[in-house]
Amino acid sequence: MAGEGGGRRRAFIGSFTAAGGPGVVTAAVARGGGALTVLSSADGMLDPSYLALSPDGSTLYAVSETAEGAVAAYRVKEETVELTGAPVRVGGSGPTHLSVFDGHVLTANYGSGSVSAVPVRADGRLAHAPSDVLRHTGSGPHERRQRGPHAHQVQPDPTGRWAVGVDLGTDSVRVYALADGKLTVHREIALRPGSGPRHLAFHPDGRHAYVVNELTPTVTACRWDAASGSLKPLAETPVLPHAPAGDAYPSGVVADPDGRFVWTATRGEDVLSVFAVEAEGERLELVATVPCGGHWPRALALSAGFLYVANERSGDVTWFAVDPDTGLPEHTGAVPVAAASCVVFG
Repeated sequence: MAGEGGGRRRAFIGSFTAAGGPGVVTAAVARGGGALTVLSSADGMLDPSYLALSPDGSTLYAVSETAEGAVAAYRVKEETVELTGAPVRVGGSGPTHLSVFDGHVLTANYGSGSVSAVPVRADGRLAHAPSDVLRHTGSGPHERRQRGPHAHQVQPDPTGRWAVGVDLGTDSVRVYALADGKLTVHREIALRPGSGPRHLAFHPDGRHAYVVNELTPTVTACRWDAASGSLKPLAETPVLPHAPAGDAYPSGVVADPDGRFVWTATRGEDVLSVFAVEAEGERLELVATVPCGGHWPRALALSAGFLYVANERSGDVTWFAVDPDTGLPEHTGAVPVAAASCVVFG
């Protein structure tokens, strides 16, 4: 990894400080085995629930998932991270996700249903205010959860030309352009009403994407056209082999770098679902579900053949060795992190 961490691999874990989390955790990744060892924590910001690394790995960005809504930059050190300045208000409430895109940090603000763009300086620090805040409009049929827009994720497409945002409240995916610090909606794609899309993962071929739906436990396979900046929903597949007995809220989704498998996590049922990629990426087939090793799996990450799960309510990060032939995860370890919310690797 670049920056002051040298060649050693690191994992960075977000958590909810309001629920007892330690803030941003830095962990060492064992060579070969994938095991995590906690090195330190930094608690300079409230509820750093989601994290993203700069392209060179020297700076870590975190949202503050609070009503005020903020983002902060941390300098990556050998065994810890350090704030480079005060958190920057994003002009939206409840940011749940962020990414680095075209010289800016973009945040998806769930509470206010908006996306913010905060300029990044040459040294990785953040500007003092967003260059733009783009507010979504619309709603969905779910009486409680879809009264208005709820942006849940925003990330670059594989070409880096577009940013793609997922909105749970409006049952849609928006494609954005960014020019001179200003965001515009290039296209809005409707998904099935009431599905409640939460997160999206791109297939490594750059021509397909998979949207996990929170309000109905399904995942939607889509075709992505980078030339036109367009997403076409193709097929929706349940993430569970049966009707859920109680709560079942899908959360994370990741795609195999080899393009053969997709994995999702479902809170309440507390399982990981394994999908085989079929029809040249245009359809998913549910292969199996396995326990996530904890309670309320909020996010997934894939690194060096291991699948990592941030289990919010059981307060741990579990990891699984993935069988390269079947895609099945085998539980191999866990580390306690109170109110864990996401894991990223550098």
